[in-house]
Amino acid sequence: MDVFLETDRLLLRRFTEADVDNLVQLDSDPDVMRYLTGEPTPRAEIEDEVLPRILHDYTLGPAGRWAAVERSTGDFVGWLSLQPPEDGSTTNVELGYRLTKAVWGRGYATEGALELIRKGFTDLGVQRIWAQTMAVNIPSRRVMEKAGLTYVRTFHVHFDNPLPGTEHGEVEYELLRTDWVTATPASTP
Repeated sequence: MDVFLETDRLLLRRFTEADVDNLVQLDSDPDVMRYLTGEPTPRAEIEDEVLPRILHDYTLGPAGRWAAVERSTGDFVGWLSLQPPEDGSTTNVELGYRLTKAVWGRGYATEGALELIRKGFTDLGVQRIWAQTMAVNIPSRRVMEKAGLTYVRTFHVHFDNPLPGTEHGEVEYELLRTDWVTATPASTP
């Protein structure tokens, strides 16, 4: 197992070809997909697009998406990411997380996000971490705030088949390295 980092309760490891079923199961839960697409991601899309893109991103640099595994059980519980832009640079990355409903409310998203932020700012050369979600996705917004990101803006995107709540817009949050260093002086390199 190629472990990227560890938290008290999680291992974040590289995805492999063997993770297709994990991703299909995760994206098949309507509650998990509620604020994303509102429907399951087809298996063929995960096999042909999603997983190959995740694996390709590992060739571009140190940032990407990692499988989250519960340390106590060894179970796959979702993923967390510092997603780079298409060129693989790490100056400006997107924080992301998608966890199985069985572990919601345990603080795993915040725990993983905090450790990814630390690693991004201390080891990967990240200068800005941002995240976005639907304005009505209060649990995800709480994770962003607990991880130290602050609200930047609300914006509206046109969708042909909008999800319930789309009319309230999308929100963007961010954390700059300079602000993180000021708030966390003991964690600077």
